[in-house]
Amino acid sequence: MTQSEALDILKTGANVFLTGEPGAGKTHTLNTYITYLREHGIDVAITASTGIAATHIGGMTIHAWSGIGIKDTLSPYDIEQIAGRERVAKRMMNADVLVIDEISMLDARVLTMVDQVVRAVRKREEPFGGMQVVLVGDFFQLPPIGRRGDAVQFAFMAPLWQALRPMTCYLHEQYRQGDDALHGLLSSLRRGDIDESIYDVLESCKETAFDDGIEPTRLYTHNADVDRINTDRLTQLSGAARTFAMEGKGARALIDGLKKSCLSPEALVLKVGAMVMCTKNNFEVGYVNGTLGQVIAYDEKTGWPIIETLDGEKLTITPASWSVADGDSVLAEVTQIPLRLAWAITVHKSQGMSLDAAEIDLSNAFEYGQGYVALSRVRSIQGLLLRGCNERALAVHPQVQQADASFQTQSRDAAATFAAMDASELKRLHEQFIRANGGTLEAKPVSKKPSAKDDTSTYEKTKLLLQSGKSVEEIAAARGLSPNTICDHLEKLAREGAITHADIRHLIPKSASAARKHETIMQALKDVGAGALKPVFEHLKGVYSYDDIRRSRVIHLLSE
Repeated sequence: MTQSEALDILKTGANVFLTGEPGAGKTHTLNTYITYLREHGIDVAITASTGIAATHIGGMTIHAWSGIGIKDTLSPYDIEQIAGRERVAKRMMNADVLVIDEISMLDARVLTMVDQVVRAVRKREEPFGGMQVVLVGDFFQLPPIGRRGDAVQFAFMAPLWQALRPMTCYLHEQYRQGDDALHGLLSSLRRGDIDESIYDVLESCKETAFDDGIEPTRLYTHNADVDRINTDRLTQLSGAARTFAMEGKGARALIDGLKKSCLSPEALVLKVGAMVMCTKNNFEVGYVNGTLGQVIAYDEKTGWPIIETLDGEKLTITPASWSVADGDSVLAEVTQIPLRLAWAITVHKSQGMSLDAAEIDLSNAFEYGQGYVALSRVRSIQGLLLRGCNERALAVHPQVQQADASFQTQSRDAAATFAAMDASELKRLHEQFIRANGGTLEAKPVSKKPSAKDDTSTYEKTKLLLQSGKSVEEIAAARGLSPNTICDHLEKLAREGAITHADIRHLIPKSASAARKHETIMQALKDVGAGALKPVFEHLKGVYSYDDIRRSRVIHLLSE
């Protein structure tokens, strides 16, 4: 299923399970839908199964949102007490849509407990009191941590999942991985199809050599290995250490939770020469979560660290904030330099990152999904150095594998159903959902908090994101613009000589079918000319969309 098909389904108000391989665009699709809801005046509660995931999407944990905290069972008295809390009841009554991200790490029992509280508050017997529920994640990634001694209970195993009857939207487009070899490897792991060719690919990764000046981030399965390596390497550096302390404001319990979830440490100790990783997105400055660099100096006026990235860019890293929000209300906030030592990091904390260079040791992998998560962090095989790998690292949970086949079938059926639907009927369903939740049919721009003046031009911002390896869709999501607008920016940058063919190389389709489409359009652009889109569209007899032609034209402009 494509992202646009998934969005059409989401906009009907149906309960949805949004899934797909890493890099398929789940987060982009979710963010697009959240923006759509807010533009139409529909209240959405954004939650995630873990604190780290919650900070990534700007929400709160489902445990905090629902008021269940660390409980693993709920008595009728517990439900009554939680439902009676004014703050919990208010946010549940106000929410029209509930988003739960990283659903793979949420135990079935917890999902059921959240439902019990919501139904008690809303006084309705439908699952989650009748609100739309959007479950997002990939069950091939890290599984939930259940009660000690109990078998893993994935969310899809809960009777509640069947009662919700979520429509599965299984995204199949790939925007992260940069080569077919890596994508093929990950797909084989998902199928459990581990043959000689897979071992050959992994064996070749043991010989990867990085260019001078590139030190990969090391991924380990255990915290002890990570702490030991980072501490040892920092100690070996000469020069004075500087410590940056995290600051917090708001409810103490929430601040403590943010500190534990934040990828930057409470006390960040740096030295010149330290290998670091950015822990937050800042597209204006030019870094993203996972950008690697080295501390080279400190700003003379402010004292903030200056890093040099692998691309040779020198960036001053100023403090950033992580918060827990309830709607427009910020309940707690912590502020820290968005960096962490990056000689090593755990597989668990790497989830959600995209790394250019990683050295991975899976010799001690002990959990389903650890190997899959680690291997899917890198953009290409060329960025992967594999130090060790045990048999468990390549295993996926058999229950997940079985369920995944069903999810794919459900997604194909859903796509076929909506493809056969008349456009006017689909529009009617979209409008019906908006009206049912008291929204407005006319979209209104979402107001944003005022920020410091930014003199960077809109084209320069697009250029920075492009040069960081982002796809057109990822740039559009980050800028809050349409893919068409981003293509306009890229064409202008290309015509002015502000970008080169090397900058857009990652946009060239890699899969066989997409490559054939691109080559056909490129030939048409040569035959007809790239001045206007309509002649090219007609020359291709309408087989390819204007969007397809625009994207190929960007590459064409830099290939002449």
